[in-house]
Amino acid sequence: MGSGQVTEWQGKHVTVAGLGVSGIPAAKVLHGLGAKVTVVNDGDDARAREQAAELEALGVTVRLGDGATLPDGTQLVVTAPGWKPDKPLFAAARAAGVEIWGDVELAWRLRGPDAAPWLAVTGTNGKTTTVQMLASILKAAGLRTAAVGNIGVSLLDAVLGDEPYDVLAVELSSYQLHWAPSLRAHSAAVLNLAPDHLDWHGSMEAYAADKGRVYEGNRVACVYNAADKATEDLVRAADVEEGCRAVGFTLGTPGPSQLGVVEGILVDRAFVENRHKNAQELAEVSDVRPAAPHNIANALAAAALARAFGVPARAVRDGLRAFTPDAHRIAHVADVDGVAYVDDSKATNTHAAEASLAAYESIVWIAGGLAKGATFDELVAKSAKRLRGVVLIGADRALIRDALARHAPEVPVVDLDRTDTGAMLQAVQEAGRLAVRGDTVLLAPACASMDMFANYNKRGDAFAEAVRELGAGT
Repeated sequence: MGSGQVTEWQGKHVTVAGLGVSGIPAAKVLHGLGAKVTVVNDGDDARAREQAAELEALGVTVRLGDGATLPDGTQLVVTAPGWKPDKPLFAAARAAGVEIWGDVELAWRLRGPDAAPWLAVTGTNGKTTTVQMLASILKAAGLRTAAVGNIGVSLLDAVLGDEPYDVLAVELSSYQLHWAPSLRAHSAAVLNLAPDHLDWHGSMEAYAADKGRVYEGNRVACVYNAADKATEDLVRAADVEEGCRAVGFTLGTPGPSQLGVVEGILVDRAFVENRHKNAQELAEVSDVRPAAPHNIANALAAAALARAFGVPARAVRDGLRAFTPDAHRIAHVADVDGVAYVDDSKATNTHAAEASLAAYESIVWIAGGLAKGATFDELVAKSAKRLRGVVLIGADRALIRDALARHAPEVPVVDLDRTDTGAMLQAVQEAGRLAVRGDTVLLAPACASMDMFANYNKRGDAFAEAVRELGAGT
């Protein structure tokens, strides 16, 4: 960062909206640049007061219990990504002609003149896995990189730290993209689009538009899902640099300017000479773990971004082989009496659950939680033929039960009328009774977890513990 950038922050009145994982680092960075920082926060609990004390010790002003009022003299608002656009604070800022940035926008603006380019990934599902695969491929090519953004290293730390990166693999949520108007990636991918966070965005159109921001100003490649026309539509609508190409990925045989799968091989027909006739082998399907269809799609998207950056084919294979998936993402826990138990607690919406259910032939499905406004008819109708039985848990389980009654009335359903965390053990026991040898008991809740668990990780941990207890009793 040049001295001119530092000078422009001296004495600037900046309001940071929200404490937490993005607000606190943003406040510290801005204070360090010489800005006059005020942090506002809706909550005023013990945790917030502890965080406030840490910032106040540095000389940052913190206002708890009032996140609605714009502090006098504010010249810029930097918001935590989760704050909804209709908050009164933002209405006041817009009325006063004050810009609103997210932490991603702040990081983008603070990049130095020789900053590493960004390879960006968004989508309703698969972002984290794809970014981690991408980082693994880039490392296999000998590049200095990190998985950053919505996961891993903080973007502010990445752009301001001493570590000199060659390229960054950046996961971006729709929230982050909404508040990042000037972001311009080297290349970017939208993995898929399905209704999610509509309570935040207000409509599917607004949600898609925010996802599509990731393509704005791309230099080399806009990577889209050939099976999801909405992602291609976002590419068509994007204002990109001259020469930037649309590159699709498909689980079928790829056409020119696509990556796809041919006889168990991941192949590239986009970043090769004479792509109308030639293809480059990248890796085998067996190099992708787990080799579920949606995860192969993730690998193809990661490979496309890496190839857009000039990575050789061998690095794609080596990076995929070196990649280890995170917990709670279609993770095999154990086999008990010939039945496989799989934890996909990360499947917190219907789109993710549909992909998970499509990976197995005969399933006892454990589902339910907080629906977040979702409906389940399409999911159940598509998955009905795979279901041997269903065990329902959580606050909004009735929504899934009703969809099952409409679209899979012959499938036996166990409805657990309890929302305490101990319900998971009973759910696993009931699923085990419904399953027969060769089946998969699949935790793919299609719902958020916070009605019963602190997060999806805790839900997955409870499932794994229950499976171990079941196995110990056999």
